[in-house]
Amino acid sequence: MNTNILNEELRVINIGTSTFKTDLDLQNVESVQYDWRPPAGGNKELIEALDFLQDKEEVEKANQETIKVIKEAHPFLVDIDQAITAIPGMHDKLILHSGPPIKWSDMCGPVKGAIIGALIYEGLADDAESAEVLAGSGEIDYAPAHQYSAVGPMAGIISPSMPVHIIENRTHGNKAYCTVNEGLGKVLRFGANSPEVLERLKWIETVFAPALKQALKLTNGIDLKSITSQSLHMGDECHNRNKASTSLFYREIIDYFLQTDLNKAELREVTAFIKENEHYFLNLSMPASKSALDAAHGIKYSTIVTTMARNGVEFGIRVSGLDKDKWFTAPANFVKGMFFPGYTEEDAAPDLGDSTITETMGIGGFAMGASPAIVQFVGGEVQDATNYSAQMYEITAGENSNYSIPALNFRGGAFGIDIRKVIDTNILPVINTGMAHKKAGVGQVGAGIVHPPVACFEKAMIDFVKEYKGGN
Repeated sequence: MNTNILNEELRVINIGTSTFKTDLDLQNVESVQYDWRPPAGGNKELIEALDFLQDKEEVEKANQETIKVIKEAHPFLVDIDQAITAIPGMHDKLILHSGPPIKWSDMCGPVKGAIIGALIYEGLADDAESAEVLAGSGEIDYAPAHQYSAVGPMAGIISPSMPVHIIENRTHGNKAYCTVNEGLGKVLRFGANSPEVLERLKWIETVFAPALKQALKLTNGIDLKSITSQSLHMGDECHNRNKASTSLFYREIIDYFLQTDLNKAELREVTAFIKENEHYFLNLSMPASKSALDAAHGIKYSTIVTTMARNGVEFGIRVSGLDKDKWFTAPANFVKGMFFPGYTEEDAAPDLGDSTITETMGIGGFAMGASPAIVQFVGGEVQDATNYSAQMYEITAGENSNYSIPALNFRGGAFGIDIRKVIDTNILPVINTGMAHKKAGVGQVGAGIVHPPVACFEKAMIDFVKEYKGGN
């Protein structure tokens, strides 16, 4: 025993309340704060679940198989067509939305506004009033886009006539779908449904989509995995920053447009639409991620998350080793970040959209270390972005060398969110995202950082153990 400890220079590790560290700082005593909490927050049921799954061979093997499938997926943009033609199971009275299942009566403002716009766009209603009556009448079916191999940003609305990008995962043979990004300003994905919004959607349907379809017929598909990989080395994270990826896509597709029979005016119009919309690639990175994660769903014993999505009311996750129709939900959090001039926290809707499929894939918020400029949009400092990326290794099963991060010495990005590690470490996945105004049609009011509610992972963990404990 060291009996002279009180006479020696102290170097303190403080565990618990930071008040003690503050006092030590005032006395110029060297100290560090260790932010420790008991595993699973001390919840006995969750600790028992962790014990049951600790080092379980079947789980470890399944998780390695899951991340192998995700990593080896190779998504290509192969076509564009109307949703009713492209998406299996789509019908003329079905509206797909972002996030987990929700009834019309429970939907948030932007989603309701977007559905009203979609019904007018489809010719099922003449105006907003009649569309709202129809929307709540029971004649319209609603379902998460995720349950139809599709994804949509923010409100996420896909109606039958809307053109969707068709993404083929050529490694595993499955497809995924997403609408065309409308650009900024008043757009359907934020709940706007004014005449100019609907006119733009009709232009996308009748002019842009047929032109892109012609161009894609001349390709062997556009390699989205390659574009994503390159763009991470050029300052994108492929969720909120898509400047490089959209530019790379534009470079890939432009020569094929030039080979079509479009006249000069049409050519300038459709190519300018991509060129002037820096977020165009978001609606390609999302279904590319979706195609990889869908291929990895349904692997027995896997604790890897294959879906994170939100509808402006609830946040939901799905887990590979559990039934694809099982959503684990909790109230969506509010995004913390930077607001556009004139807006405050009081204006924002809760977390919204399917774009968290990018974080589920290991890009987006997980890859912020590759995108230092993103902090100008979501807030914080460059080091914060790097720290977020580094922290995500603690809750994931693998490192994706296809999507490496230069700032981390080209280390493969963290991917394969493991519900066990989330519960054990008390670390939640990081998401960077835009904020929608709570009222339909106002649009984006800011951007920032958000985390899923921990209850989603707790519910999934408990259900997972119930599912598998009986057979062990």
